[in-house]
Amino acid sequence: MSHEIPSLWAATARPPLELPRLTDSLRADVLVIGGGVTGLSAALHLAEAGASVALLEARAPGHGGSGRNGGQVIPGLKDDPDALDRLYGPAATEFAGSTADVLFDLVARHGIDCDARRDGWIQAGMKAAHLPGLEKRMAQWAARGAPVEMLDAAAMARATGSGAFRGGWIDRRAGRVHPLNYVTGLAEAAQRAGARLFARSPVEALDRQGQGWRARVAGGAELYAGQVILATNAYSGGLWPRVPDTIVPANSFQVATEPLPPALRARILPDGAVVSESRRVGTYFRIGPEGRLMLGGRGRFRDPRAPADFAQVERALHRLFPQVAGLGIAYRWAGRVGMTADHRPHLHQPAPGLTIAIGYNGRGLALGTAMGRALARHLADGAPLPLPVQPLRPLPLHRLHPLYAGAAIAWYRLRDALER
Repeated sequence: MSHEIPSLWAATARPPLELPRLTDSLRADVLVIGGGVTGLSAALHLAEAGASVALLEARAPGHGGSGRNGGQVIPGLKDDPDALDRLYGPAATEFAGSTADVLFDLVARHGIDCDARRDGWIQAGMKAAHLPGLEKRMAQWAARGAPVEMLDAAAMARATGSGAFRGGWIDRRAGRVHPLNYVTGLAEAAQRAGARLFARSPVEALDRQGQGWRARVAGGAELYAGQVILATNAYSGGLWPRVPDTIVPANSFQVATEPLPPALRARILPDGAVVSESRRVGTYFRIGPEGRLMLGGRGRFRDPRAPADFAQVERALHRLFPQVAGLGIAYRWAGRVGMTADHRPHLHQPAPGLTIAIGYNGRGLALGTAMGRALARHLADGAPLPLPVQPLRPLPLHRLHPLYAGAAIAWYRLRDALER
């Protein structure tokens, strides 16, 4: 068996876990729908708490964004810590700041082989107008004990190998993993803990049965559970009404170069940090497997069909790193990101025993891992959820989201270009 979506991750991943289909009816305390980071983390932590848990994945673990992302492990939400304190309270801010710790602790505890490195994350400012906001964000995390530091233009050039940035800040809580190997490791750990995992088992219907739930799987099998976690994010489909209409499933396009020659490798991201820009529509980049430079950014809303669909991302790569213009692009791929209107993750409980986590806005690795643990603790022990439960609020004219979201991105790009 091989990984289904061609990418640098698929080309360098360990063999995927062989999981069965669900062919016979089954009962469990908790059903988890979705074999990405959130679902697998929830299944693992539920099984460790002694619950009977079954997970149903429509394709294979990591098929969606969890196995196709940039592999950047970034703590926090998009809001500054003081804003999170005002919105949700200090406990939510502490949860947000600890998400990378949760992931790296889990990797260490289970010995997950996923090239986990904690070399930091740099938020890079290309415009002078961005620097006061970055300094404020850095100072607020520093006041809470985070190992952070401001970087001037010269320090940014040394840290990134690009002269495009006016400044930035580094958060040393952060780091990187091989996301597809991380997902495989989570699945293996969940199985060892006693969770029952099923692949190629799409749920076709989910309905209330007495005090519990029934999930009908393609092929006729049924799974009965007292509680359900829906963890399908940008790949949610129509399983529960209105859920897909609460997010914009944006595509994130990525490219990876041929391996960098030693001289370039010594100058581009020499310390191993991962980077994302502070522009409204910016890029993110890192060194990937085999010493390849990877860069991602927003692309069209439809899935890519040809190399030409990646032209904008490739132009961004060469603007930031003109020194790699002679290297070929070896890999191109995309995956969907669940974007919410307020750029925050949302928790929903639209019916008794059904919990939904959705909308990680590009920070799904660390946040999904920590959220999965929080959901497990909530269901197993009654622990409070880290963020408030909200009603489902579909976005207006959601079917037109490729049009209005595309217009918004164009407007944001114009504003980025006009700033100094």
